[in-house]
Formats: sequence, structure tokens, C-alpha cells
Amino acid sequence: MYKQRFTPAVLLMVALLIMSSCRNDRRQHHSLLRFDSVVVHEQIPLLSLNDSTLPFADLSLSFTYPAHFRDASSLTRLQQIFTGTFFGDVRYDTLAPETAAILFAEAYRERYRSLTNSYYQDKAMLKGEMPVWYWYSLDIQNRLLHLSDSLLSYSVAYSDYEGGAHGSHRITYTNIDLNRLHTLTEEDLFLPGYYKPLTEKIVAQLMKDHRVNEPDSLLTKGFFTIEDIVPNNNFWLSDNAIHYAYNQYEIAPYSMGVIDVTIPYSELAELLSPQGAITRYFIRQE
Repeated sequence: MYKQRFTPAVLLMVALLIMSSCRNDRRQHHSLLRFDSVVVHEQIPLLSLNDSTLPFADLSLSFTYPAHFRDASSLTRLQQIFTGTFFGDVRYDTLAPETAAILFAEAYRERYRSLTNSYYQDKAMLKGEMPVWYWYSLDIQNRLLHLSDSLLSYSVAYSDYEGGAHGSHRITYTNIDLNRLHTLTEEDLFLPGYYKPLTEKIVAQLMKDHRVNEPDSLLTKGFFTIEDIVPNNNFWLSDNAIHYAYNQYEIAPYSMGVIDVTIPYSELAELLSPQGAITRYFIRQE
């Protein structure tokens, strides 16, 4: 029987070709990924009267989304992730981005104008004075934070006011493995049993950021309880670090706003899964 043999030089050449092909394939993800955006800015009057002194809702949407990717099915999946995380409602995540924006604005407009009767009732109770809590606002915008051949991270910032003492603001992060087309969670990054040691590292980083030496000292800086400070899956990945965000009332009062915690990968080495996204895409393999 004839057996084909490969010399070491031939094997090395084949290996280099395979590696080059893989790198080129990953680069194609980046080079083929292009974005577009849809912007909505509208002042929606509560009443049919064309009077700028009367209540209105200020609606602003700035939605950046993938417009071109490697094939139609991959683009559809990527747009579904973007649309779902931007509008925060499964009713929109199967729609084209432009259609989703139009229907979302229509739904917001209809919901706001449904307050007309309540406005007249409150005004009557105030004996003709203006109920000032009917000036509403909603602002949603997303921003690309990291884009490489294999990974995409972005934020969605959401601010609104619907009466009350103050509005609300929150930020959510999404990380997409472009090779596998799924969103990443902490389980995709860390070894089993990561939760407690990662919690300790987050607390330690907050102590460093707020210049205290004991975890309980964070309470004097406004934090609720140390037990609230845990990994929350609201993170994005950069070249050198993982960045967590804790929204208002999550671990601290409204007045402290969104709290950011950044932990370098170098401090997480013992927690990282060898097959995890951080190790595969950011840690240089020797």
C-alpha cells in the first residue's frame, strides 16, 4: 500500500496556510461588517392644540445597527440582537431596524397621548394651574465600544422622565461573539466557581476607586450594602479590561448615578476560562 509522507517543511507550510486562512476568515467578519443608523427626534404634543407652552413629550432615538455582514442569515441574527437590546421588547427584535424605530415611536406617541384625560382631570383639581409633570422625555442611543475581527461590544443608554421627582437613566452593555453569533455572559468568560472571587475583585476595585481600605467603608461613600455588590452580567470588553456598570438604585442611590468598575484582565488570570472569550480573543497565547 502506498503511503503519502510529509516532510517537516511541508507540514509547516500546511500549518501556516491553515493559520492564515483562519486569520483571513476572522478579518472578513470585521471588514464585511458595516453600519447604518436611524435617528428620530420628535416633540409630541399632548393635546391637539398647536401651543408650545402646553405639555409635550420629547422623543429622541439614535440607533446604530449592522447594515451589512458576511451573509443574509448572519446579518439577520446580528440585527435581531441589536434591535432587541435597543428597544428592550421582543415585539421589535424580529423587525427590520427602520421598521422597529417607526413602530416604537408610534407606540410611544400613542401611549403619551392617552394621558390627555388624566391631564384635564389633574388640571381641574389644581383649579386651572398647569400640572407640570406631563412634560415627558425619552432618549435612547447606542454606541459601539469595541470592534475586532471576533468580538463586538456596545452600549445602550436609556434616559426618560415620566413625571415624579426625577427621571431615570441606565446603561446596558452587550457583547457579541462574531464567530458564533451569540451574546456573551460571564459563564462564557470565567471558570466555574468564579462568582465569589470575582465579587471580591469588584469590591476591591470599588475600594480602590473610592479610596477606602475596608469593604464596610464603602457604606460611608453612599453604597447600600456590600452584599449588593456582585457580578451582574452588565459588562463590556476592551482590549485590556472588563468594564462593569451598576445602574441607579442597583448598589447605590440615584444621586450617585451609573457606577463603573474596570478590572484589568491581568488581575483576572486565575478566573479566566482557557476556552473563554477573553482568553481566546484578548490574551496573547505564548
